[in-house]
Amino acid sequence: MTTKTHESLTLKLHVVSIEAEIFSGEASRISVPALMGEIGILPRHTPLISPLRAGEVRVHTTDGKQVLIYVSGGMLEIQPEVVTILADTAIRAAGADKAAAAEARRLTEEAMNKQERFGDLDRAHTELLTGIAQLSELQRLHKKKRSW
Repeated sequence: MTTKTHESLTLKLHVVSIEAEIFSGEASRISVPALMGEIGILPRHTPLISPLRAGEVRVHTTDGKQVLIYVSGGMLEIQPEVVTILADTAIRAAGADKAAAAEARRLTEEAMNKQERFGDLDRAHTELLTGIAQLSELQRLHKKKRSW
């Protein structure tokens, strides 16, 4: 008779920003600011991919501590035993240090404000490219119609 192996009751978490790896370690639970609302993640969570909104990632480590990481957005991938956060900007704050947490939040908001302007430029560029593509298609159709 075979016995059931002990399944892991922890998650491996990787938080990476453009600049560097912010956190890599074991967690008993994680809370993340997903685009549609906060998600609580426990071991053996159903696989999921979701965009993130700006906010606070709360990591409850296996030694009972809480790690706070402020993200300005990004993507979240959940697998039953591994969670990966690819953040646009992420800053880690010491859980017990309120001043450090406030400073991390301020820096993240500042980075988000800079990104918002960059996002507006990206949206304008996308609209311009869409307009050019539509104009090209109209010109192509017009030429085709005249050749009939």
